[in-house]
Amino acid sequence: MLLARAALLATLWWTLADGTAWAFGAPVVLLAAGASVALQPTRCVRLRPLALARFAGFFALRSVRAGLDVARRALSPRLPLAPTLLDYSLRLTSEPARVFLANTLSLLPGTLSADLTGDRLRVHVLDASLPIEQELRAAEVRIAALFGQSLPDLLASSNGPKV
Repeated sequence: MLLARAALLATLWWTLADGTAWAFGAPVVLLAAGASVALQPTRCVRLRPLALARFAGFFALRSVRAGLDVARRALSPRLPLAPTLLDYSLRLTSEPARVFLANTLSLLPGTLSADLTGDRLRVHVLDASLPIEQELRAAEVRIAALFGQSLPDLLASSNGPKV
């Protein structure tokens, strides 16, 4: 894992420094790689390739659709916004899957993960009238498949988000 992280950081250094300054960059890359392994031990997370391809399509489609919606709202003279904070009860069980969901939502226009505590995710949304709960559940199902998890029944979990 140390070698993989060092290779990634060396590539980043090479890109940012235009392939120069290795006398300074090499020790920094090695120290950063060592620190990252010490501070964040490796967890073996296996992603399923077919589920990853499905998720990529799902994410791309949702991202384009949401981006167009945000652009429409921004260009509208009335600026049709009804922002709200939504508390969502997660069904994902693993921490990496929960963090991935929170980060995914922050990359989609119109939503921003505000807080992730245990099995609760607080999401800021631009328009409370949109079907955000269905979008969150759809994303959660895709991410569960990606991480090879099964989700508990909807009835077994809490009644979903509270606005």
